Amino acid sequence: MAGKLTDPAEEPSRRAADPQASALGWLFGFVRPHAGRLAAIVLLSLASTGLALAQPYITKFLIDDGLLAGQMALVVWLCLAMVTAGLAGSLLAALNRWHYVSVSGRILFALREAVYRHLQRLSPAYYARSRGGDLMNRLDGDVGEIQRFAVDTLLASVNGVIALAGALALMASLSWQLSLLALVLLPAEVLFLRAMRPRVEAMTRRVRERSGDLTSFLFDTLGTMKFIQSVAAEDREARRLEGLNRSYLKDLLRLQMVNFATAAVPNLMTSLSTALVFIAGGTMMIQGRLTLGALIAFSAYLARATGPVQTLLGLYVASLRARVSLTRVMEVTRVAPAVAQPARPRPLPAGGAGEVRFEGLSFGYDPEGPPVLEDVDLIARGGGKIGLIGISGAGKTTLIDLLHRHYDPAAGRILLDGLDLRDLDLSELRRKIAVVAQDTVLFAGSVADNIRYAAPEASDAALREAAVRAQVDRFVLALPQGYDTEVGARGTALSGGQRQRLAIARALLQDPLVLVLDEATSAVDYETEARIVQAIDELFPDRTRLVISHRPEALQGADAILELARGRLVPAARPAGVPQ
Repeated sequence: MAGKLTDPAEEPSRRAADPQASALGWLFGFVRPHAGRLAAIVLLSLASTGLALAQPYITKFLIDDGLLAGQMALVVWLCLAMVTAGLAGSLLAALNRWHYVSVSGRILFALREAVYRHLQRLSPAYYARSRGGDLMNRLDGDVGEIQRFAVDTLLASVNGVIALAGALALMASLSWQLSLLALVLLPAEVLFLRAMRPRVEAMTRRVRERSGDLTSFLFDTLGTMKFIQSVAAEDREARRLEGLNRSYLKDLLRLQMVNFATAAVPNLMTSLSTALVFIAGGTMMIQGRLTLGALIAFSAYLARATGPVQTLLGLYVASLRARVSLTRVMEVTRVAPAVAQPARPRPLPAGGAGEVRFEGLSFGYDPEGPPVLEDVDLIARGGGKIGLIGISGAGKTTLIDLLHRHYDPAAGRILLDGLDLRDLDLSELRRKIAVVAQDTVLFAGSVADNIRYAAPEASDAALREAAVRAQVDRFVLALPQGYDTEVGARGTALSGGQRQRLAIARALLQDPLVLVLDEATSAVDYETEARIVQAIDELFPDRTRLVISHRPEALQGADAILELARGRLVPAARPAGVPQ
């Protein structure tokens, strides 16, 4: 629910006005729904902290009024009180931890889901210019860092303030002079951390970027290992990994040294303050101005105050790291989707034939550059078959991306059964247009999982029927576990032809109005291609088919063949071997 309430794309104008404030507002929008449970965690922390703070004061009475006064009965009662307070504090701390982990996990998952949902709305062009490994690093490491800032910083700050205030109050009740002495170096610690701030931020960003470089390298090379092996590039890629590791380690060591300094210098100042307190406190006790029990209790409270002080100072440094991660995540969420869901989608007409019309279509990826498509007109009648040819880079795939509405045209419009694509529900539109591409997309999972991917609600009987009609059944039944056989990462356990037949079976199960074949039979020989094309025409006789291919066999039976040249569609001469 939190992800929906804080959609990263909802208020672009407000974000542009104050990016940092809007980023924090976006982040704490995920925290707000859990305010009640967070308040309960704070109350539990208050109770457990109060019990912990009571123990040194009990120690004071135990020493001064019990041991030194020779009152053993009082000693026993005070010891029982200490044990009871310790046990109650431990139970409250355990309950507090359970609630904290639950809330923290929910916020982390909501953050990651919201960023992922935003990424799902971005165009293929965004992914073409982005590194997959870096995106994974932002979704994992950076999102985790800002979640820790949003929850841990909040709770640690509250707990630290409560513990520090309680300890200082009790310290002052024991000796206000020693309390002032204990805090004398605190301003110097704060000034030191402020001076370290730019270095911490800069080095944290560099380490995050180096981590993204490593993840991207592994993401890219593990998916192309077969090719790397085929050109004997293993040593070269291993050396690249060594170089990336060295760069990462170099920057990581620098960051660790800076982080060490930001902790060590305040710790040294705190140790100096503690030493001064013991010198002054010992002098006061020798002079009879302070009891032994009070000095021991004060030293215990000083130790308890030191922890919260260090925590609060450390949170300042942690907030700097979180700000870097928040900036990196917001760089993703502020990317505007290329298309938007209509406010009131219009339903496709029942029993539509799947007629596709391009009317005066123009489009370019760079608004200031030359258009990829210009004044394109096309009518694909419902149930008809249109062939598209053209040199590589002519814009054929762009035309399909526009039909799938990954982008909107700069001019003109596309109609499906008489309705502008911009008026249709995006999910419904894309389910009605199936694309079988040259590079078949398969996921790690079983054969059945991949056939059913576009129609997860399909029954086993419907799946088997689609597989039989697409001639997938022939090779699947020979596999070790049949339809439960794992296809491997990206379908590497199957041949190119088998993957393409799986894609056809998936399209059959999807039951589209329009079928697009984008070099879909390029991985098979000509004879097999002719059989697949014939099978497709038999399987989808009443579906509109758009066939992009350089091979005549794929264009058999086309009602018209058009060529995309210099951004325009023109009638093309039929390739040799394709009948009129």
